[in-house]
Amino acid sequence: MFVSVIIPTFNRKNFVPKAIESVLKQTYKKYEIIIVDDGSDDGTQDYVRSNFPMVRLIFQSNRGVSAARNTGILHSKGDWIAFLDSDDQWLPKKLEYQINILSGHKDYLVCHTNEIWIRNGLRINQKQKHQKYGGFIFEKSLDMCRISPSSILINRKVFNDVGNFDENLRICEDYDLWLRIAAKYPIYFLEKPLILKYGGHEGQLSKNLHGIEQYRIQSLEKILGSTDLNDGYYRAAVKMLLKKILIFKSGLARRNKKVEYLTFQKKFDYWSQQENQA
Repeated sequence: MFVSVIIPTFNRKNFVPKAIESVLKQTYKKYEIIIVDDGSDDGTQDYVRSNFPMVRLIFQSNRGVSAARNTGILHSKGDWIAFLDSDDQWLPKKLEYQINILSGHKDYLVCHTNEIWIRNGLRINQKQKHQKYGGFIFEKSLDMCRISPSSILINRKVFNDVGNFDENLRICEDYDLWLRIAAKYPIYFLEKPLILKYGGHEGQLSKNLHGIEQYRIQSLEKILGSTDLNDGYYRAAVKMLLKKILIFKSGLARRNKKVEYLTFQKKFDYWSQQENQA
């Protein structure tokens, strides 16, 4: 089982070396590393070329993390694809554990793992709401992103079936893709924490962007309109969409955003009708 490891990066010269090194330290050795530099101007490209000649480096103009990951998928050779954010790290047996599990469970084409959270240099505990799941997890994944991109290993067949990351989403691109996958495939969850997920530093999309629910709403509307969901999944998705629109709409009202409020009121009315007809 050959794995293509895709590391998207943008101005993370001080982080990406440790990410690459964590892959090089893997006990499972059948892999390639693809760095997709999404338009860095901090010397990342030259640093990687000079210090990691074994890595395939692809440079592109800045188009966002979704485009960077998609570029990596396009140029990858493996039947299995893994992602690693350039500010995260893998523990040495990450790939070995996942490959062993997937080798023994041929009915699974997707596997993710637990993670260790590091914020501002300190390990912190995940909250109950961030609990992760395995199996058919579509309904459990509607409220928030349940899978860390750095933890997942996916068979190429899945991308051929459901598509790649949506480049129109500035954030929640992972939430969007995992929903499309979970609507059709069971997902194996390894409870063992096998990645170090770092946070609290500058440059993180989740730290710098507000209104994350707006992008989840966009993703839910898209999946309801373009994916052939079974009746149970459809009703669950509409219910969650209405909940998120209501919360977001209330925030717009508090900020006196009248035009935006009317737009989301229309969305709420439309999907309320769909719920009643489901």
